[in-house]
Amino acid sequence: MKLDRKEILKALETITIAGEGKNMVESGAIANVITFGEEVIVDLVLHTPAMHIKKRAEEDIKKTILELVSPDAKIKINSKVEVADKPEIKGKSIPGIKNIIGVASGKGGVGKSTVTANLAVSLAKMGFSVGILDADIYGPSMPIMFDVESEKPISVTVDGKSKMKPVESYEVKILSIGFFTSPSQAVIWRGPMASKALNQMIFDADWGELDFMLIDLPPGTGDIHLSIVQSLPITGVVIVSTPQAVALADAKKGVSMFMSEAINVPVLGIIENMAYFTPEELPENKYYIFGKEGARNLAEDLGVSFLGEVPIVQSIREAGDYGRPAAMQTGSIIETVFEGITRNVVQEVVSRNENLPATEAVKITTMAGCSAVKK
Repeated sequence: MKLDRKEILKALETITIAGEGKNMVESGAIANVITFGEEVIVDLVLHTPAMHIKKRAEEDIKKTILELVSPDAKIKINSKVEVADKPEIKGKSIPGIKNIIGVASGKGGVGKSTVTANLAVSLAKMGFSVGILDADIYGPSMPIMFDVESEKPISVTVDGKSKMKPVESYEVKILSIGFFTSPSQAVIWRGPMASKALNQMIFDADWGELDFMLIDLPPGTGDIHLSIVQSLPITGVVIVSTPQAVALADAKKGVSMFMSEAINVPVLGIIENMAYFTPEELPENKYYIFGKEGARNLAEDLGVSFLGEVPIVQSIREAGDYGRPAAMQTGSIIETVFEGITRNVVQEVVSRNENLPATEAVKITTMAGCSAVKK
């Protein structure tokens, strides 16, 4: 039986690449289709280096041809990745810092700061030099999580200029607005004042050489996020969510903000926190209190990587309250969980740096889209 090229193209119009709206033929992902009797060769062009998107696209093509054209078809797929050229960094970078990773969430209460702290100590245990910028201006929690509430950054002179020296705990360098305010004092600042404080902690600090700077961003999508992406060329962003629908809806907004044309910061992937509960006396049991695999499914739908899931374990909360991140508990399930997630984050950073040009610091030059602007 000879396969019909037009019939194959028509069948491929029924499927899309993850994260794209157009079908494979319309979007140009199917560059060519050649048939030889029962053999079909499909040239596939992707615009993202993510391996899971490539694998899913290839599986969808094979399944569609076998189901809609011929179950006897012998299919070969030639895949290649073409990433559009972008300008090099134009924004102000921080000398000595190799990778800047934002940790964000669409809403509060999903454990973003806890995940940030445990990622940091896991990276440090792997031998990387790590810093945390606590950009959650209105709810700074890093001083508590690293047991340095009473510490204050000291002033040092670098190249004739006075700089803040970050507080160091568990081999992680930390700067937070919490070091400069009383624990019981509310930070009542407007956006510009908060942004100015952040810029001081970013550029007026002696961070030294860092492999990774993690930025603990506030919940939501607002002023602080714009200030950060305008101030720094962010390597990528990690999104933290819990599995329930309300949290996922907000996480989706967070992903769309960073992936929008105006901002265009790579999303490294999604971490699912509070994924399930396992009682200590029943270690084989998993209870999905907030729903099952919601963040994993969201990652697949959005075409970003799923970085791993963190279970509900009492010691994570206790460790954060006592100022010793749970990932430091040698031999524990939590250490293993965060090691796996951290390795996935590092792998995504390596892949991103190999396949994409450096991120620009965002330049917002118009107010297009702001309904309040008078014409």
